[in-house]
Amino acid sequence: MGGAFFITGTDTEVGKTMVSVLLMQALQRHGLSVLGMKPVASGCIPGDVGMISEDAEALLAAASFPVDRSLMNPYTFEPPISPHLAARDAKTEIDLWHIAANLNQLRQQADMVLVEGAGGWFAPISDNRDMADLARSLQLPVVLVVGMRLGCINHALLSVKAIEDSGCRLLGWVANRVEPRQLRFEDNLATLQARIAAPCLGVVPYLDSEAAASAAVDQLDLKTLLPLAPVPLEN
Repeated sequence: MGGAFFITGTDTEVGKTMVSVLLMQALQRHGLSVLGMKPVASGCIPGDVGMISEDAEALLAAASFPVDRSLMNPYTFEPPISPHLAARDAKTEIDLWHIAANLNQLRQQADMVLVEGAGGWFAPISDNRDMADLARSLQLPVVLVVGMRLGCINHALLSVKAIEDSGCRLLGWVANRVEPRQLRFEDNLATLQARIAAPCLGVVPYLDSEAAASAAVDQLDLKTLLPLAPVPLEN
């Protein structure tokens, strides 16, 4: 069975999906077969094959081979609202066991599965469960995407503490430059590197071209991710 890890973010709109795609590409460059999973998605678009999540489509496109959309993206909701509200409106219960069963199927097919959460660590998926419960129930280590912008230090440190307090292992974090003109970017980055014990897996610049994205893939540090594979590869 393949390895797996969970991607969360310091907030919504911090580039989790983009960083997830870059990590998938980086792992593939190391010879691993990789699949993505988006267990819960809101803000979906009605399509010929049901509700379509742009995030899930990006993960499907980056995968090593095609898989059934409903397997990797079992819960989809149209309103662009918190998943617990969207699920309540749709009279749907998000079943963690169903998500776990789907993940196991994906892990039987690939060397590595990246599971992308929705929103931040405590984004609710029901009246009494959140993304932290999902990651914990799947027993997955975590990678945190930090959206580099004003307020990122507080959001990042709170997220790190929350992940650790939830009993999950933080494999590392990625600094994603979502605001290209962030003041004192290097100082903010240095502060995070000094205060977060887990390693920084990479600094993703503000991406404005395919060439920049490809270069960002090569700069990612996978030392804590590669050992999750069934037969760990050298970095």
